[in-house]
Amino acid sequence: MITAMSDSFRLLQPADLGPRNTFGVAAHARRLIEVLDAAAVPQALAALDGDMRPLVIGGGSNLLFAGDAIDALAIIDARRSVVSDDGERVVVRAAAGADWHGFVLWTLAQELGGMENLALIPGTVGAAPIQNIGAYGVEVGEHVVAVEAFDQDTRNFVRLDRDACRFGYRDSIFKQLPDRWIVTAVEFALHRFAEPVLDYAGLRDVLAARGITAPRPLDVAEAVIDIRRSKLPDPAVIGNAGSFFKNPIVPAAQAAALVAAHAGIPVFAVDEGLRKLSAAWLIDRCGWKGHRDGDAGVAPGHALVLVNHGNAQGTELLGLARRIAASVQMRFGVALEPEPKIVGAAW
Repeated sequence: MITAMSDSFRLLQPADLGPRNTFGVAAHARRLIEVLDAAAVPQALAALDGDMRPLVIGGGSNLLFAGDAIDALAIIDARRSVVSDDGERVVVRAAAGADWHGFVLWTLAQELGGMENLALIPGTVGAAPIQNIGAYGVEVGEHVVAVEAFDQDTRNFVRLDRDACRFGYRDSIFKQLPDRWIVTAVEFALHRFAEPVLDYAGLRDVLAARGITAPRPLDVAEAVIDIRRSKLPDPAVIGNAGSFFKNPIVPAAQAAALVAAHAGIPVFAVDEGLRKLSAAWLIDRCGWKGHRDGDAGVAPGHALVLVNHGNAQGTELLGLARRIAASVQMRFGVALEPEPKIVGAAW
């Protein structure tokens, strides 16, 4: 029920979080603050009146609830705008509550390039820099101008430029210090005449099959959407959080030893002395694709995706993920790390 409300936020206690996570697992919050105007975050936090900092929830596509009830905060503010436009480089701003895919489609409607490879990723704009989401050869951090956030340590709003965000592979300062920052808005630099990024496997093939030799951003986005739909299960149909594990980064010497011992293992250069492995390949070789324990399972079409077939508990999905990681560690000597934030339990 709503127990407190203003023009800029509302407090619900208790609150059902089942519809707020794409795994669809049962979860609840003791109290949930919905912030309609991101500028009201300080007042919303004051309404919680507690010592514990709340869990910030976006679209729930990068969360696995596996523990007790919590206090939570969700920013509903979804405004978008053009900040500047010099005819080539266009800076756009979106509030944290904006739907990510909807935002990508909005940029494409403005005929702007940069976001097309990141189409159909579930979640909100506010979550994008935290995870430094990436797909098909592009990471969102490449296009971030600045992230606006509320600093819970200093109780002030701050603006961090791209360097200050410390973006890395599925990483950022916001992920490194998860209890400090509440992202409220993000600014992105996009372009009207940018060269498309087409090096990811399969992307050029899809475009070529459509007879497209000079793809526009919209063409690339449509190809990405079709590829994603062919590979990944729809959370609206079966509960999942997309890729559950990060692709592991290992020393080049370790990667070379794995190549020598396991024919066909995919290896990608990351930096001098480092290589990226395919977590999906490792998991598949351990026999997990399509595995099911009750309602907790692995997608038949993609070994990297854990799924909820109906009524799996978060603890059951977490237990399955741990067993998968243990088997990869035993067979290949490679540690897997989860992409989603695990709430209420340690990895």
